Amino acid sequence: MHLDDIDTVGVVGAGRMGQGIAQVAATAGYEVVLRDVEQQLLSSGFEAIERRLDRLVESGELTSSDASDARDRITGTTEMADLGRCDLAVEAVTEELSVKQSVFGDLSESCGIETVLATNTSTLSVTAIAGAVDAPERVLGLHFMNPVPVMDGVEVVVGEQTSDETLALGHAVAESLGKETWGAEDKPGFVTNRILMPWLNEGIRAYDEGVATKDDIDRGMRLGTNAPMGPLELADHIGLDVVLSASETLAENLGDRYTPAYLLRRKVAAGDLGKKTGKGFYEYE
Repeated sequence: MHLDDIDTVGVVGAGRMGQGIAQVAATAGYEVVLRDVEQQLLSSGFEAIERRLDRLVESGELTSSDASDARDRITGTTEMADLGRCDLAVEAVTEELSVKQSVFGDLSESCGIETVLATNTSTLSVTAIAGAVDAPERVLGLHFMNPVPVMDGVEVVVGEQTSDETLALGHAVAESLGKETWGAEDKPGFVTNRILMPWLNEGIRAYDEGVATKDDIDRGMRLGTNAPMGPLELADHIGLDVVLSASETLAENLGDRYTPAYLLRRKVAAGDLGKKTGKGFYEYE
């Protein structure tokens, strides 16, 4: 399969990552089938897409006509079978191996043998996820960065049995969405989270141990490294529960240097997950 053969993109999961992938695919001209298990989740996803498209129109980055066309290209469904007409399906559900394997087993049954299947996993093994599929050579990782419509990069991960054709198509599709890509082997955390999670956790530890105020830690890392966000504000933006889960997975596979910071665990236990709950290391309206 080549890029010209891709007309319809399926997205499984209408949460923050899934809705973002659906939006950029529709804006790029693809027909999109967005699937989630409940209509309420789909409705929330569509409302978020609508708000972001409206902001793009207000900022002059999209015309109202282009935004309307992008909305019209997205079809919502609660039925996995409706993804059967997709040429590429991207899974963006919760970061749990058993859940992702279940989704890929369903995709394997619903989609044609030529359909390319991609996982948006940030830390889990692409090879293990592909084990639920009859033809694992058509499975790869497309790790979009959060928030998808804003971030320029996609990490393209090759599983043990991913074919060269599938890998090349993954790069080409991501680039057709206006993204830049880089490759990674199927190793824990790939490139981004393998390096990012220790940085976030060390920032949290520095704050917990009184090295500096949270504002000065973030300010110091922004000004000292030219990063757009410091570790505490970035952790809030990602979601502290997501950072904790990723760190635990990496610690399990790579050892103690990835052990989550104590304060991170405490924040998650308290339900302060960052921007999405209104409170993490900072407070949000």
